[in-house]
Amino acid sequence: MEQLDAPFFGNTLLSWLLAAGTLVVVFVLLRVVISTVGSQLAQLSGHTRNGWDDVVAAALTKTKHILLLIVAIYASATTLELPAEAHRVLRSGTVIALLLQAGIWASAGIRRWLAIHREGRPPEEAAAVMTMNVIGVAARFTLWSLIVLLSLDNMGVNVTALVAGLGVGGVAVALAAQSILADLFASLAIVLDRPFVLGDFLIVDDYLGAVEDIGLKTTRIRSLSGEQVIFSNTDLLGSRIRNYGRMFERRVVFKIGVTYQTPREKLERIPGIIRDAILAQGEDRVRFDRSHLQAYGEFAIQFETVFYVLAADYNLYMDIQQAIYLVVHERFEDEEIEFAYPTQTLLLRGVPADEPAMNSA
Repeated sequence: MEQLDAPFFGNTLLSWLLAAGTLVVVFVLLRVVISTVGSQLAQLSGHTRNGWDDVVAAALTKTKHILLLIVAIYASATTLELPAEAHRVLRSGTVIALLLQAGIWASAGIRRWLAIHREGRPPEEAAAVMTMNVIGVAARFTLWSLIVLLSLDNMGVNVTALVAGLGVGGVAVALAAQSILADLFASLAIVLDRPFVLGDFLIVDDYLGAVEDIGLKTTRIRSLSGEQVIFSNTDLLGSRIRNYGRMFERRVVFKIGVTYQTPREKLERIPGIIRDAILAQGEDRVRFDRSHLQAYGEFAIQFETVFYVLAADYNLYMDIQQAIYLVVHERFEDEEIEFAYPTQTLLLRGVPADEPAMNSA
């Protein structure tokens, strides 16, 4: 027992043994806790749609045992009588180890989060995947820059001047590349908000075409006439975009004019004729809304009809509309109903014999 109380490097042998035991217990305890939590989250992620448990589980698998050992060494050192300088070095080393481990966890979590969002994406969203990869690189760069600054500050390095210099340099770079950064953030908005994806048919101002590529700075649209139209992402998001790729059904309005000589009983049958022509195209393809006598025009009695094509395909819409027009034309021929066309009728009235003729000036 006297040997245990013998001094050894400023502490008794018993104190060194207690410190060694503390080191082993803390190290094993940290490994068991992290391993248990990670395995439980990994099992839970298979039964939930929430991806955050999968992200945390993936992050915990990147735990570095050497960094846990440094934490255990610091915990055991608190039981010993050590010089103040030794305590300071151990404390700084432990803080840096914790920062590094936190950075490794966060970096692994970012990678796993991006992988989850990449899984199952269709080929037309390849540009979105590329943008997300760039975002991931930027996020990891920012993360490790912060960890390096915190580590230097913990080591006693004055980082205030360094941060100020980086801030001034960042402002200068931002001013010099503000258009590029604006397009980059616009690309991020397109990826996250998804107002359109590859293949969508857009109308932007006087331009129209299918989205062919979404890049970090520009979006390329292939027009109907074949040429490629290139928009900067900022200009594109600042415009009014009509996205026909998100169309689920197409509302169609058309008007038909008949002559004023059409008898009233035939006028009453016209809405039914048009309705039958539309319903003949099939309830799985069209939905009839209304057909009414709308107005007495300058040269025709006008009927307005509204129906819906239950698909976004333009060729299908044109086929259905053509079929409806042909059926209506056939029925009008059978009913002897005449379509109106722009005409003017001049009515002449003869001058009575007892009425003097008036000379026009």
